[in-house]
Amino acid sequence: QVQLVESGGGLVQAGGSLRLSCAASGRTFSNYAMGWFRQAPGKEREFVAVIRSGGIKDYAHSVKDRFTISRDSVKNTVNLQMNSLKPEDTAVYYCAADVNNWGQISPLQYDYWGQGTQVTVSS
Repeated sequence: QVQLVESGGGLVQAGGSLRLSCAASGRTFSNYAMGWFRQAPGKEREFVAVIRSGGIKDYAHSVKDRFTISRDSVKNTVNLQMNSLKPEDTAVYYCAADVNNWGQISPLQYDYWGQGTQVTVSS
């Protein structure tokens, strides 16, 4: 069983930055692909970024060059540094774990989810 707890959300003005963190339990955390997804009101949950156990990263086109995903396998955390935030980044952000380390963009491929943290970007 893996438990994921997100933190770091909040309200920020457009152009600002936030850093989200996800604390994971479980001794095999380092073997999993860890992803960030987001869901805005009335929209489907969408892929934001993923980092696989070997360190390979992928980003959604909409956040590439603005967001950076990283992981600390000693502290069992995965982070999402978000810069140059835009109002359209407003959503609940979720951390997710893929035990198969595939790191695909479909949320259906992920096995464990956090409770989410709200990010609101004002214009």
